[in-house]
Amino acid sequence: MFIKKKINWEKTTFWFVFATLVLSTGFSLVNVITAPSKPVLGEEFVKLRSDYVLMLIQCIMGMIIMFLPSIIERKWRINIPGFMHIVFVFFLYAAIYLGEVRSFYYKIPHWDTVLHTFSGAMIGALGFSIVKLLNDSEKVQINLSPLFVAAFAFSFALAIGALWEIYEFAFDKLLGLNMQKFAHEDGSPMVGRAALADTMKDLIVDSLGALATSITGFISLKFKKGWLEKFEVTRSRKVSM
Repeated sequence: MFIKKKINWEKTTFWFVFATLVLSTGFSLVNVITAPSKPVLGEEFVKLRSDYVLMLIQCIMGMIIMFLPSIIERKWRINIPGFMHIVFVFFLYAAIYLGEVRSFYYKIPHWDTVLHTFSGAMIGALGFSIVKLLNDSEKVQINLSPLFVAAFAFSFALAIGALWEIYEFAFDKLLGLNMQKFAHEDGSPMVGRAALADTMKDLIVDSLGALATSITGFISLKFKKGWLEKFEVTRSRKVSM
């Protein structure tokens, strides 16, 4: 009798995105070697070596970060929900492969804005989960109000967003990249307020995404709605021998 196996979407999504980043890493590495370092006068716009260096760094960092949830689960003995893991992996796919490799940041209007808004909301949900984990801990005896939890989640998301902008600025400065998108796709730099606008827009939409999650989480905790349960990190149960 033929038994149809249920697809493990968490593992399928993980390895699909990982394979995509591996192939993109190889593609980027080849072009780092072959692409011109400076624009050639009289020729149509082509990506430069620095563009592929950025692509290569993003792909390598993405592959490393993909294993972060499983490392955290083993080290701190916690369970990260499958839904949250899938959302995290798809976010990396949208940001790195679609955004950098397929140039969606330039081809699709507001692609970066959508991702930053989503990341603010996602990190805000993670902030809620961290506080709930502490509330449920036997070692840490605390009982925080829904308003304080919402404020922490909002502040946590803002802090991560600010650290991300610092990371992008540092790599742009050290390696001559364009992570903060202070230059157009053809390499021509933005000037004045236009150069600042992208970073400020990222921080603003991070805040809006985090605020939306914080308000949702506050209502959920206050009235016991359970709206963020799919994002809740829980402690692993010890298996008795």
